Amino acid sequence: VLENIHRRIEEGEPPLLASFRGVNEVAFAVIATTLVLVAVFVPIGLMGGETGRLFTEFAFAIAGAVVFSSIVALTLSPMLCSKILRPRASESALTRTVDGVFRRVIAWYDGALRLAVRNPVISLAALILIIGSIWIMLGTVVSEYEPSEDRGALFVRMSAPEGTGFDASRAYMERVTDRLTPLVERGDAQHVLAMTPGWGAGGVNQGTAIIDLAPWAERDRSANQVARELMGGLSEIVGVRVFVFQPSGLSFSWGQPIQFVIGGPTYEELARWRDIIVEKAQAYPGLVGVDADYKETTPQLRVEVDKGRAAEMGVNTLTVGRTLQTMLGSRNVTTFVDRGEEYNVVLQGATEERRTPTDLENIYVRSSTTGRLIPLANLVTFEERAEASELRRYNRMRAVTISAGIADGYSMGQCLAFLENAVREELPSSAMVGYKGLSEKLKESSGAVAFVFIISLVIAYLVLSAQFESFVSPFVIMLTVPMGILGAAIGMLLMGVTLNIFSQIGLVMLIGLAAKNGILIVEFTNQLRDRGLEFEEAVFRASRLRLRPVLMTGFSTAIGAIPLILASGAGAASRLSLGTVVAFGATSACVLTLFVVPVAYYYLCRGQASPKERERRLESLREEYEDAM
Repeated sequence: VLENIHRRIEEGEPPLLASFRGVNEVAFAVIATTLVLVAVFVPIGLMGGETGRLFTEFAFAIAGAVVFSSIVALTLSPMLCSKILRPRASESALTRTVDGVFRRVIAWYDGALRLAVRNPVISLAALILIIGSIWIMLGTVVSEYEPSEDRGALFVRMSAPEGTGFDASRAYMERVTDRLTPLVERGDAQHVLAMTPGWGAGGVNQGTAIIDLAPWAERDRSANQVARELMGGLSEIVGVRVFVFQPSGLSFSWGQPIQFVIGGPTYEELARWRDIIVEKAQAYPGLVGVDADYKETTPQLRVEVDKGRAAEMGVNTLTVGRTLQTMLGSRNVTTFVDRGEEYNVVLQGATEERRTPTDLENIYVRSSTTGRLIPLANLVTFEERAEASELRRYNRMRAVTISAGIADGYSMGQCLAFLENAVREELPSSAMVGYKGLSEKLKESSGAVAFVFIISLVIAYLVLSAQFESFVSPFVIMLTVPMGILGAAIGMLLMGVTLNIFSQIGLVMLIGLAAKNGILIVEFTNQLRDRGLEFEEAVFRASRLRLRPVLMTGFSTAIGAIPLILASGAGAASRLSLGTVVAFGATSACVLTLFVVPVAYYYLCRGQASPKERERRLESLREEYEDAM
C-alpha cells in the first residue's frame, strides 16, 4: 500500500488523491494475500497430535496478526500517507544513486523478462529443472523428527546379560559411573546420578545414569560432543551394553531413537525374522548398538516334582514349593517388636549356598508322615533352559522391537527406510511393521505435515479461484510455491538443517509467503487489461511496476528471519530450522516469481478475458436473456 501511494505521489498526484486511488488499486491484492495466508495457517492450528499442540498458538497468532495488519494497511496507512507523504522537492546524492541503480535493475529485468517470454521452450525447461532439483535436494536432506538440541543433560543406559542379579548389575553400574565422574572434575557436568535398576530401565540387570551438564556458558563442548566422547570410553566396558543419548525436546523417550517393530503370528516365527533383520541392521553403517527386546537368553531352572514318589514319602507339592520360595527367594514369617519399633522376620537361604543349580541338592523337606528330612534331589528333576523374560505385544499383535542408535552422517529417515526395505525383501508379506518412540513421532509428524501441506495448497487455490473467478490465474499464482521450496531446500543443504517438524512447518508457511508475490503481479496485470491496455504490454508493465513491492516484501520477510538463523543457546537448532526455510525460501520465491509468474500468465491466460470483459459479456448475456423473455 505504501509503495503504491508513494509511486503515485511521485508521478504528480496530490497526496489525498494518491492515497485514495493507491489503496483502491491494491486493495484486492491485500485482501487476497490475507485470505491465502489465513487459509495456510488455520489448517496448521487445527492439526491434531503432538504437532498440533506445538503449533496451534503459532498458527493462530500469525493468522490474527495478518488480519489486523491488513486492516491497518487498508485504513490507517492510506490516511497517514495522505497526511505525511509529500512530493520530493529535491533529491540527495544517496537518493539519486539508489534510484539510478534501481532504474538500471528495472531495465535489466524488463529485457530479461522479454527474453524469457520469447523463448518458451527454455522457460519450460527451466521450470522442469527447478521442480526436478527440488525432488532431488529434498531427498538428499537428512530427515528426523526434531533437530538435536543441547538440553544440558545426557542419559546413559546400561544393560547387563539376562539373568544378571542385582549385586552384579550394581558392580557393572559402578564401573560405568567411574567413567562419568571425570566430567564433574573437568567442569563439563555438575552432577551424575546413577540408579540400578534405573528409572524406566526395566529389570534388575539394567541401570540408568543422568548427567546434569554445566550451563552452556560454563563449558566449551556441546552435549553431542560430550556424548561421543563418553561412548568411546563406555564401549570398553566388557560384558554389558551401554549407550548414551540426549533427551528429546518434544517427546521424551528412554529408548534409542530407532525403535522398529515387527509383528507376526508366533514368537518362534518372530525370533527367526528378528535374526534376519538384526543381521542386516548390524551390517548397515548407519545403525549402531542394534538390539532386540525378545531374547531367549533369560536363564531358567525348571523343577519337576515326582508326585508319585513324593506321595509315597509323605511330601506334598505345596511343601516343595514353599521350601523353594523360602530358600531361593524370601518369605515373611513373623514380626517382632524392639523398643517400640516393629520389624519383619524374613527367611532366606544364604547367598553363597544358592548360586548354582547343584546347591538345590542341599535343600531338604520334611515328611508329613515320618517327620524325617528328605533331600529335595530325591523328589524332583531339574532342567536348565533359556527363555525370553517378556512376551511383548504391539497393537494386540505378538511383536518384537528392534532398537538401535544412529551413526554420524545418517538420519532417522534413512535408517527407517533401510529397515522397511529389509522387511520387504527378506520377510513374507504377513510380517507387520510398526514404530515406537521417536521413530513413531517422525512417521506421525511427516504424515500430518504432508497432509496439511496438501490441504493448505488446495484451500489457497480455491480461495484464489473464488476471488479471481478463474481457475487459470490461481494456478499461475500457485507456481510460486515450488520457487520458494527450491530456496528452502538449498538453504537446508547449505546450513546443514534437517527436514524436521520445524522446517516442515516452514515449508507450509512458504505457500502463503510465495503466493503473495504472484498475487501482486497477476492482479495488477488484470487491472491494466481492464483499463484497455494490450495484453502483452499489460504483462510487461505490471511486472515492471510490481518489481519494487515484490522485492521489498520478499526481502523484508527474509531479513526478518535472519535473527532465527543467528540465534544461539537453548532452542537454537529449532529456530535455525524454521529461520533457514523462511529466509532462503522467501528470497528464492521473490526472485524467481518475477520471471515464472509473468511467463506463465503470458501463455496460460492469453485466451482468457479480463475480469471486466467477463462482466461485460455476462451483462450482455443477461440483457439478451431479458429481451428474449
